[in-house]
Amino acid sequence: MSIASTREAITKYLNSKHSDVSMMADDVIFTHMATGEEHHGPQAVLQMLNYLYHVAFAADAVIRNTIFADGQAVLEADFVGKHIGEFAGISATNKEVRVPLCVVYDFEKDQIKRGRVYFEMPVLLQQLGVSPE
Repeated sequence: MSIASTREAITKYLNSKHSDVSMMADDVIFTHMATGEEHHGPQAVLQMLNYLYHVAFAADAVIRNTIFADGQAVLEADFVGKHIGEFAGISATNKEVRVPLCVVYDFEKDQIKRGRVYFEMPVLLQQLGVSPE
C-alpha cells in the first residue's frame, strides 16, 4: 500500500459523499469510539452512513484536513446539516448543527479495513437543545 493509493481510495470515498463503499474490505469495521458501537461489513457501514447523513440529518462532512500515510488516513471535518429525523432518541428538531468529526482509517491490501469515528456528541446534544447526562 502506498500513500498515493491510500489518498486515491479516501478521495474516491469522500467524493462519493459516503455513498460508495467499494474501497472497503468485506470485513471492514467502523467503530464509534465514544460508545463502542460497531458496524461490520460494507453494507452495515453504508446503512449507518445513510442513516446519519440522510435520515436523521440532512448533512455533509465539510473537510478541514486530511492526512495520508502508507496504509492509513485521517479525516478532520465538521458534520454540518439539519436534524430532520429521530437520532439517539431525540425527535427531529429541524435545528442546524455543526459538529467536529474525526475519522482514522486503517488500510489492508488497498482497502479500508477499519474506521475509528470520533464524533463530538456533547456538542451535538447542546446544539439540539438537549443536556448531556
